[in-house]
Formats: sequence, structure tokens, C-alpha cells
Amino acid sequence: MRVLLIGANGYLGRFVADRLLADPAVQLTALGRGDDADVRFDLASGSPGALTRFLDAVHPGVVINCAGATRGGARELTRHNTVAVATVCEALRRSGCGARLVQIGCGAEYGPSQPGSSTAEDAVPRPGGPYGVSKLAATELVLGSGLDAVVLRVFSPAGPGTPAGSPLGRLAEAMRRAMQSGDGELKLTGLGAQRDFVDVRDVARAVHAASLSAAQGVINIGSGRAVRLRDAAAVLARVAGYGGALHELDGPPGLLRSSIGHPRADSDHMTHTAHATQAGHGAPAAYPYPDGCGSWQQADVRTARDRLGWRPRINLEESLGDIWMEAACRI
Repeated sequence: MRVLLIGANGYLGRFVADRLLADPAVQLTALGRGDDADVRFDLASGSPGALTRFLDAVHPGVVINCAGATRGGARELTRHNTVAVATVCEALRRSGCGARLVQIGCGAEYGPSQPGSSTAEDAVPRPGGPYGVSKLAATELVLGSGLDAVVLRVFSPAGPGTPAGSPLGRLAEAMRRAMQSGDGELKLTGLGAQRDFVDVRDVARAVHAASLSAAQGVINIGSGRAVRLRDAAAVLARVAGYGGALHELDGPPGLLRSSIGHPRADSDHMTHTAHATQAGHGAPAAYPYPDGCGSWQQADVRTARDRLGWRPRINLEESLGDIWMEAACRI
């Protein structure tokens, strides 16, 4: 099976590439903007015609799109998350390769959910920010393209390689600094948000399964369990061996500083952010949660089980352990 992977150097793309390379039946070609891609191509600025010519030359059976941006203004997000997907869809329509498309969407497309509920694929999407809007527009383009296509709505990925700008990445960095300086307490705020964390390696397994399946439409990829950031912080402290006290501050977010979940103007892929703040230093915090999903998100993952034969295998403690191992290397 010939597979064209777009965005192989991104957070999710690296693990998808590893998973596909471990399958002896897969012949993988990586397309991206970096020098180490097999083919250099910028989806945000390249033409559908140029991509069509490449598709006709390589003739893949599956195209997997892991590329995109999670940071930046509305214009940048639209260019990298929506226009880029329009280019892929148009190129596939023009090409004679007949490839199946696996598009990586995100839980932010749904927007805020009712606390205690599980969000299924038939929920009406109401994204609460430009990132979710740009990804939802991409999903609609894929679903309306007439292609053999599936969109995997990945909730909050975690595990090795978690970007430092994500809530869990910044939480680990705050803990590392506290341990390095010998601080006996870590003051945090905004840890009440609950998110559905799914290990990035489980996401890669889902992408692999989707590429081999005939499933179409939208499929949620998550753990099926919402976890409070404060509980994740407690697990991270245990994993790290941090013996200090964790103090959650409840003051108005605007009075606190140095946001753990504060968005940066970079394009680390598929990082879903929530707001948490370390008191003391830095720029004013952003509020509410930058992913536009409010205080609660939990995926209904029954469709992934039924149509892909997929279930998450890696628990959050293992994911947090891997996040901490990378943070600890900086001590």
C-alpha cells in the first residue's frame, strides 16, 4: 500500500510515520515544508495543479493529512488549516490516483460541551475560537468533496513530544523549574478545566486503522474520559517525585501572570490548549481557555470502536511519565 503522509514532521505526524514505517506492507512517502521531507511542498501556498501532478506520479492508495497550525491569528489558521485542505481535496479530485483521504480533525471543532456529557459525532459543532472554526471548515470541505474520506476528530493528544506550549507541557515545565530551584510549593490557577486526553501513540494507531478501513465521515478519537487539569497535575507531581505542595489560586485570571496554557504564535501541530497559570512572573494570562472549549470536553468513542476496531491502550499516567522524562532532561 502506497501512503502519502502530509505533515510527517509535526507532533502527530511523527508518530503516524513511525507507525506506518513499522508496517512492512506500507510504502511511505512524506510530503512537507521541511528539508527532510521526501517531497517539499507547502499546502498553504502551493497550487492544486502542482499537487495533482505529484499525486499522478506517485499514485498513492491513501493520503493522510496531519499538517496544520494550532497557533496564530485567524488569517494564519485559515490558510494552514482550511485553504491547505481545500488544496488537498481539489488535487485528489483532479488526480487519477483514486486515493482515500484520512484527514486529522480536532475536538475543538465541537466547542464547549455540557459538563458530564460525552460528545458524539452527531453533535452540532459550535467551535468557540478561530482554531476550531478553521478545522471545522476543513472537515466540511472533506465531507463535501465526494472523495473516499474519513475525518478523525482527535481530542487532546498527550505523551512523548508534547509541545512545551500545551497545558501539560507547560505544567511539566513549571514543575521542572520548581524542582530545579528547590521551591517547596507550586502556585497554579485555572486547573478546573476538564479535557479528554489521548496518547499520541494511540492516535497513530487510529490513523493506521483508518487508512486500512472503509469507514467514512467523522470519527472521534479520545480516551472517553474527561480529566481535570488539577488531577493531571497531581499525577505529574507523583511521577516526577515532586514533594512540594500544589496550591491552586482562585483569584481573577487577569490578576495572575505567566500562563501555563497561554497560546504562542507558533505552529506546533494538533496542540489543544487549556488555561492554567503559574503565579509570579511573565505576561498577563489569557482567558478563557484558548481552545474555545470551555470547562469540559469528553469524547464518545464508540464509533471508533465499532468502525475501526480501535480502543485507547495507554493511560494518562504513562503519557504524563513520558512528558516528564522529556522535561526532566532539561534539569
